Amino acid sequence: MSLGDVTGRLAGKVAIICGAGQTPGETIGNGKAMALLFARAGAGVLCVDRDGDRAAATVAEIEQEGGVAALCIADVSKAEEAARIASDCTALFGRVDILVNNVGIGGHGDGPPHKLTEEAFDRILRVNLKGAWLVTQAVMPGMLEQRSGAIVNISSLASIAGGFQMAYEVSKAGMNRVTRSVALSGASRGVRCNAITPGLMDTPMAIGGIAAARSISEDALREERAANVPMKFMGTGWDTAHAALFLASDEARFITGAILPVDGGGSVRVG
Repeated sequence: MSLGDVTGRLAGKVAIICGAGQTPGETIGNGKAMALLFARAGAGVLCVDRDGDRAAATVAEIEQEGGVAALCIADVSKAEEAARIASDCTALFGRVDILVNNVGIGGHGDGPPHKLTEEAFDRILRVNLKGAWLVTQAVMPGMLEQRSGAIVNISSLASIAGGFQMAYEVSKAGMNRVTRSVALSGASRGVRCNAITPGLMDTPMAIGGIAAARSISEDALREERAANVPMKFMGTGWDTAHAALFLASDEARFITGAILPVDGGGSVRVG
């Protein structure tokens, strides 16, 4: 469950959540959690996903709670569709105040350098890194014109740690650098950009995908992952969502270019 009353923290704001659809599973993913929490905080939310049914389910849940949301089916890795995300949001809500770049994929040919396939490298970098840049590029002109905006990029602890998912790690390391580049370029005109680096999280994409790939039970994987977190438990999509809510809100008005770990101490152990 989401913790705390967030009412009014994003009142009057309009947010785009890329990757707002829910991967099937027992828990909640980062994208859906952020969409729900932002709506509870008073934002109008454009729920973007390549899977229309999954994004529509998120929209329906927001509306059932009395929030305001709309659906946008788009592939962020295609320039024309990234541009349409920005134009659809402006047409529906009149402006864009917040962008969350949460689309991320891995696996299917990813691995250490000597095993990583060229196809996987190109696909993961195109979706994870290029996609975030394309949507950022699409929304920034409007944000710069209105002299306000907050962009939150969902990176990963893998951006500084790992060694067995080279393409994913490189894409997230690139996301950190994009974050700081955007932060500096937008700072003088009120556009902030920050990133979150989640660690070992109990989300459907992480648990279901890894458990299937390793042919072990999800409960066994949860136990193994929790033991590897310094705090001895995994985070959830709600932990990512609350951090994103803070960075997107006016409470963080003097914060830009930050890379915020949400990892139970994982990055402290890496050093």
